Amino acid sequence: MITLLMTDEELVDGFERATLTPGQFSHAHHVRTAWLFLRRDGLHKVLDTFPTALRQFAIANGAPHLYHATITWAYLLLIHQRQQICHAERWPDFAAANPDMLTWKPSILDDYYTPETLWSEFARHTFMMPDLGIREP
Repeated sequence: MITLLMTDEELVDGFERATLTPGQFSHAHHVRTAWLFLRRDGLHKVLDTFPTALRQFAIANGAPHLYHATITWAYLLLIHQRQQICHAERWPDFAAANPDMLTWKPSILDDYYTPETLWSEFARHTFMMPDLGIREP
């Protein structure tokens, strides 16, 4: 069983080649992978490459309906913001400084979006700005 203890290279490779199954790829894995993409490529490139890779991962695992544009972009933007604040060079340090990013239910996005907005069909396909405002980190 693959755990959060896999190397960064194993995680990114398994994600990009879609050799990980959804059961092996938890919410914390999503966040860690996005963190790695952001460290490697920077925000501007990642806003294209990570959603594309995530859609491909979902398709390869027979679950294209699980891709959600607003959730993906919101997490990328939040992770990037937190990277600028905590300057963690290692994943364990980032994770320890940002435990609220690692739980799915409840999600940090509950502080930014009403359920009606976040779970709308429009938000699934198009990034939507938060409708509960922006809070200070």
